[in-house]
Formats: sequence, C-alpha cells, structure tokens
Amino acid sequence: MIVENLYCERDDRVLFEDLGFSLMKGEVLQIEGQNGSGKTTLLRILAGLSSHFEGDIYWRGLPLMDVQDDFRRDMLYFGHQPGVKAMLSPEENLRWYAAMHPAIDLDRMATALDAVGLNGYEDVPCHSLSAGQHRRVSLARLYMTAAPLWILDEPFTAIDKAGVAKQEMLIQRHAELGGSVILTTHHELHLGSHMRRINLDQLAGT
Repeated sequence: MIVENLYCERDDRVLFEDLGFSLMKGEVLQIEGQNGSGKTTLLRILAGLSSHFEGDIYWRGLPLMDVQDDFRRDMLYFGHQPGVKAMLSPEENLRWYAAMHPAIDLDRMATALDAVGLNGYEDVPCHSLSAGQHRRVSLARLYMTAAPLWILDEPFTAIDKAGVAKQEMLIQRHAELGGSVILTTHHELHLGSHMRRINLDQLAGT
C-alpha cells in the first residue's frame, strides 16, 4: 500500500495533512496519537470505508478506487467495535463473516475458536457472552484469513494479558510470513524490525 498527501478534517478541524507512507510486505505500522487525533478515521479511510479525505491511496501499484474488489479480498478489517451479532453463536458469526469475505477459511474455524479461548462456547448465543468473549469471536477471523493486509483498530481491547501475548505473536508471525499490518493500540508492542510508527499528533493542522 502507498499513501500520498492524505488530508482529512472533521468539524472544521484538520486531523492530519500531508500524510504519506508506504507499507511493504512483512511490515507492521502502528498509528499513534491522542484520543480524537483521527486514528480510527484513518484506518477507515485506508480500509476503503470512508471517502471523506483528499489524497491518493494505491494498492499493488494501482489507485485503490480502481481495484476495490481485489482490495477487499486482500484486506481484513477489524473495527473498534467487535461487530458480533448477539443472537448468533460464535460459529454462526464466523460463518456469517465467511459469507461476506472470501479470504475466511471455514475449515480453520475450530482451530481459531480454540486459539482465542472459545472452545466450549461455539454454540452459545453471543448475548450470553462477555465483552471480552465478543472481542475474541471477532479476533478468531485472524486465524482463519488468507488476506495479506490486516487493518486492526484496537485489537487488544477487553483481552486479558495472556490473550494479548497470543495476538501479538500472531501479528508477528503474519509479518514474518510476508503479510502486512496497520493497527492502533495502547498496548506497547515489541515486534523488533517489523515495527514502524506514525504519530498523528505530529501531522495535525494548526
């Protein structure tokens, strides 16, 4: 992904301007900034979910607007909200995700649910599960996807220390296998040479 001259404002306030970067295979890019700095807004723009910006975004060397179908197959977006349907079970939610996203492999579902600590809860309606378990249902997609680009908004929210460590290892492994990750998190990541950071506080208008 290549981003050039990105500009966005909200409520007559510039969130960021002249933002540019390239994301290569094997890289993890952490977007930093204070609350309200535009981190979620930026991730939604990069995921193709918002058009309220100026500038250019390229995927595989082509304008993102021209390759939206390919980009959606290549990208998995994890939003700030878990996006779990309360009346459905974890298994049913993952089947629903898979129906919308061709990169989700249902053959990996049992392994994924076990990896996020939901073994034994597969058939329980999500309205009976905790907020952390809702988060884990959504995180299970990371174990089931072949998408090379992950865009993750606060993926460690409501997850215990052991779960955070496991997700950090998963992100590192994805990068080591040639995948790319853009994320926001208040967690202190330790991914060595895979990591880069952009602080939006330094890009805001005055």
